Amino acid sequence: MLINETEYRSKVLGCWLGKNIGGTLGAPFEWRRQVNNVSFYTQDLGGEPLPNDDLDIQLLWLIALEEKGIDISAQLLSEYWVLYVTPHWSEYGTAKVNMRSGLQPPLCGTLNNDYKDSCGAFIRSEIWACITPGFPQLAAHYAYEDAILDHGYGEGTYAEVFTATMESAAFVEKDLRTLIEIGLSYIPADCGVAQAVKTAMTAHAAGKSWREARDEILTHHRGSAFFHLLSHVSDEDRQRGFAEGKRGWDAPSNIGMLVISLLYGRGNFGDTVCTAVNCGEDTDCTGATAGSIFGIVHGAEAIPQKWVTPIGRTIKTACLNLGELGHFGNQLPQDVDDLTERTMHIARQVLLRHKLPLAIAPQKPTDLSDVNVEQLKAGVLAQSLYENLNGPVYHFDFFDVGVDYGDAPTIRDHTPKTIRLRIHNTYKVQANLNLHWYAPENWRLTPSSYATVICLPPRLGHQPTVEFQVEAERVDRPMNRLVVEITIDGRPTVMLVPITLLNGNIEPVA
Repeated sequence: MLINETEYRSKVLGCWLGKNIGGTLGAPFEWRRQVNNVSFYTQDLGGEPLPNDDLDIQLLWLIALEEKGIDISAQLLSEYWVLYVTPHWSEYGTAKVNMRSGLQPPLCGTLNNDYKDSCGAFIRSEIWACITPGFPQLAAHYAYEDAILDHGYGEGTYAEVFTATMESAAFVEKDLRTLIEIGLSYIPADCGVAQAVKTAMTAHAAGKSWREARDEILTHHRGSAFFHLLSHVSDEDRQRGFAEGKRGWDAPSNIGMLVISLLYGRGNFGDTVCTAVNCGEDTDCTGATAGSIFGIVHGAEAIPQKWVTPIGRTIKTACLNLGELGHFGNQLPQDVDDLTERTMHIARQVLLRHKLPLAIAPQKPTDLSDVNVEQLKAGVLAQSLYENLNGPVYHFDFFDVGVDYGDAPTIRDHTPKTIRLRIHNTYKVQANLNLHWYAPENWRLTPSSYATVICLPPRLGHQPTVEFQVEAERVDRPMNRLVVEITIDGRPTVMLVPITLLNGNIEPVA
């Protein structure tokens, strides 16, 4: 594949312009369950966009990529999260509390998180698509590592993987239904996000209006109104029975409305972002994501100047600790042009690091004649991507070790806690691994605190899972730490796998 450099720059710039525009357009109507009637901005903006967390955290991820390199993990991103992400609301705040308790992703995104099915992850997917143009498999990996921070095994994780893979594929494929099918291939067919997407596609194929499609989404996939506030639900929607729903179940309906905006937007920027906002719900998020996808597909030139002039090209932030990001935030991109150039710089590193068959060339015309749509889909990755949702994965030079905590990372007095270690040999040589647990005094390990495991290369045999039970006579501390040491006879290898267990004796009474 070959993408002309000017065309690639236009798509990345279009992404960030569309994001800024859609977020600003939708901000005044955020979390209102109602049909809106906007056709342009409704506020006097004075040449600047409104700040939006949809873009803020992506700026932070850009800095993480610049500072720490492109081989980032969820564990690394969680360190940036607790240092720089300021809000305490909903999934953002719950994840931060869990991180500060010692839990790593995906546990910090799952435990006690009523908003793991909400919208906070898919709104920050574009950075991963822009640095992996035409390679949605890699975009899915980045998006997953990001989403599990504050959505764990919830629908929010599926939502970000869906949008990131669509957006990555949009650099080399323009047909919207094809892009949607590509995104669907990366998430479970029975998850809430996938079901809402299919509802939107079916309504569009049946010739229903966007309002009818929107009502179908709310009929079958809605969550609760904003904090169950009836004041945020229109009389019309209340009469249709749309006032109630499951708290935090927001990603499915909002992704469904995003798909509505893309399908009914008819390739027109204004129609696309306005349809997203007019559907109601999380309007700054759906409007921003619709705008960014349009920008990637069509390029910055397809966004009319009348949408750009009222907000300019600057970036406004609301959710970052600016005091630690350079001199009062000057480490951040100050406008969409700077953001575009820095994004492109990271993308070139990604292409080289992963030896991806894509050239970004300044002098040659784009040539996508060798693009195979089926190869853009998930394939076997659809099964492997989500196999470690019950605990973190630790990456070592020759092995990956996943820790499965089961239902929760907690332990109670006199109650055995089962922990499974999934060991994956990433090299070509067999190894006999020695496992040794280090636990607090008077804690018991069953069948033993020592074990030996034969670990073959993947092409030669099954990758082992080892199960242990941990039991404590009395759990006193709020957070309890254990370590599994893994060594190999005759080799200098030492791998230390941290185990963290919260005190399960302490639970709310109501």
